[in-house]
Amino acid sequence: MRLLIHTDGAARGNPGPAGAGAILRDASSGEVLAEIATFLGVRTNNYAEWTAVELALAEAERLGASQVDLRMDSQLVARQIAGRYRVKHPDLQPIHARVMRMLARLGGYSVGHIPREQNKDADRLSNVAIDAPLDRA
Repeated sequence: MRLLIHTDGAARGNPGPAGAGAILRDASSGEVLAEIATFLGVRTNNYAEWTAVELALAEAERLGASQVDLRMDSQLVARQIAGRYRVKHPDLQPIHARVMRMLARLGGYSVGHIPREQNKDADRLSNVAIDAPLDRA
């Protein structure tokens, strides 16, 4: 099964309250198979972006995906996954290593940077995650 995955991370402040969002769709039918909205506490935006990818890939594995097409509006993270840029921050290196191991287990993957306007669902979910703790207060 091939999945189309849109991810986004958000932090209100950098660092600040942060959330990870992702939407996973069947690549052929477009059917939504899973949505992720996870509050991350106080984190940086880059941490949230990387965590969104990691959570989405874990869900893709759970769903039995053999191939994934990752799409995100973070050009930095897309280029780091593609190997064009190095991950230098020590807090992000373990997440990067886990993500790359998950991708290596797949039969294939692609990663691409998309404009923010094309990533509205994942953006909405990352913001829902940040707002969720406020809804419980």
